[in-house]
Amino acid sequence: MVVRRVLAWETASALALLALREKIVGGGKSEQKSETANGSAEESRGNAQENKGKQKGEKKKRGGQEIVLGKGTAAVRQVIGQVIHRRIQGESTPEKWAEILDSYFDPKDLELQTLLDCMKTILESNETRRLPKIPKGTRDFRPEQMAIRERAFSIIAGVFKRHGAVALDTPVFELRETLMGKYGEDSKLIYDLADQGGEICSLRYDLTVPFARYLAMYNISSLKRYHIARVYRRDNPSKGRYREFYQCDFDIAGQYPSMVPDFEVIKVLTELLDELDIGDYEVKLNHRKLLDGMLEICGVPQEKFRTICSAIDKLDKQPWEQVRKEMVEEKGLTPETADSIGSLVLKKGRPLEMLAELKQKDSCFLKHEGSVLALQELETLFSYLGYSDCLNKITFDLSLARGLDYYTGVIYEAVFKGTTQVGSIAAGGRYDNLVGMFSGKQVPAVGVSLGIERVFTIMEQQEQDRKKVIRATQTQVLAVVLGDDMGVAVKLVSELWAGKLKAEFALTSSRKIGKQIQNALESGIPYMLIMGENELNRGLVILKDIEANKQEEVPRDNIVDELKNRLNASNPSDVYTTVQ
Repeated sequence: MVVRRVLAWETASALALLALREKIVGGGKSEQKSETANGSAEESRGNAQENKGKQKGEKKKRGGQEIVLGKGTAAVRQVIGQVIHRRIQGESTPEKWAEILDSYFDPKDLELQTLLDCMKTILESNETRRLPKIPKGTRDFRPEQMAIRERAFSIIAGVFKRHGAVALDTPVFELRETLMGKYGEDSKLIYDLADQGGEICSLRYDLTVPFARYLAMYNISSLKRYHIARVYRRDNPSKGRYREFYQCDFDIAGQYPSMVPDFEVIKVLTELLDELDIGDYEVKLNHRKLLDGMLEICGVPQEKFRTICSAIDKLDKQPWEQVRKEMVEEKGLTPETADSIGSLVLKKGRPLEMLAELKQKDSCFLKHEGSVLALQELETLFSYLGYSDCLNKITFDLSLARGLDYYTGVIYEAVFKGTTQVGSIAAGGRYDNLVGMFSGKQVPAVGVSLGIERVFTIMEQQEQDRKKVIRATQTQVLAVVLGDDMGVAVKLVSELWAGKLKAEFALTSSRKIGKQIQNALESGIPYMLIMGENELNRGLVILKDIEANKQEEVPRDNIVDELKNRLNASNPSDVYTTVQ
């Protein structure tokens, strides 16, 4: 009964607001209609033709502000309006409407079936005319997009394997208790699933926490792994930001000499971005112990460290004044404490120069034990990166905070410096305590996650700028048989497939051969085989170079070897074709 009463009041309120809105927009013309919550059916039918001719013109005059209800909503409103019109006694008010609807929504009311029949008709009608769509923050990928994605994934997996990593996969959803308490303020972005069979589950937020759970669950103390898979975040969708997207993770877990795994992970990151050939980028780097030391030196209470780090992490998107305001007005810091943070957190520069500045005798960091240890680790790391010739890609940035709770050491974030605005394209760091959250055994670990969706955005834009079309197919040769003998075509293409050539086949007539040539040209297929009755009888096949527009007869028995030789010599791209 309570639910019915609430539904009645909600419906009456909606009718009243709609009538008021129509009255305001319509300049009072809806007054009589609003008094009966849409009037009688007879009035509607009587005025329908007259109003229909006026609606378009009136809508233009009012600047497009006229309320236009969907067909289904209008039909439901009319049915309910008729009920109110028949049952109203005395003054017509929303309160009276609610009383009538409370009675009307009673399953025992015989007239309720009219509304149910109306809604059933609407639902059945919508099924036939509703356009298919996908959820917000998700995407479909066209064949040409998948071609470049597969190429990128191949490059990424190749880099990971070159460093000795093994592939790992975990469930797309985890027990909710596995994910909770690991992401700080970002925990609100976790997708929770409906309870099924007593297990409370959530979609994975990243690939790092499931990896730590895996290590703890199987008592693994050393592993170098990579994982390429989808993750899910209940974020606000925007350009380059999705609710379902791929991450490409590389992690090293176990005991190693100081900073050696950290160096290798950062080296992997630079190799990935270099081989994907996306253009100029920088890797921002900081140390969590240095960040915590800075907050302690500035007088921030320890219980506020993580929430202040979350505010600092916004400095790449917001000016310091706005972040300072958040620290003082929302996080509860004194203005003096916030200003102390500001005097340090905005420092950034070349790694060795920044390190020298922070190690000067008067540096406040030298008075803090954790900061001293962080500076020593960074000095070791920078020396390794220098030997590996990638230190020039690094920026030492004290404002880099990384909002996730599980980081304990070096943290880093890669940012694209080109014209395509996509934000961070990769991030990672050391998380020595995460595995211990699932077991009593601590396993130190460090890793990086490549935000491949943003990298794809950059790559697609670059190909547009270079006037290159992405090939949706990797077909190397199109075999065309003139005539209607499908057996001849099947036999020819089977020989090509047996020779490990990427081939397609078709039947056509001599009059339509030009269309097949054009299709091959547009698809970027480099070669075409043409065989008619004349060639078949002589044991030959015409080999056509599509781009060069040259052709010659080749013995049928030699065609596979001939194609392989030409393909090896020309090495055509499997992915791109130049716009003509």
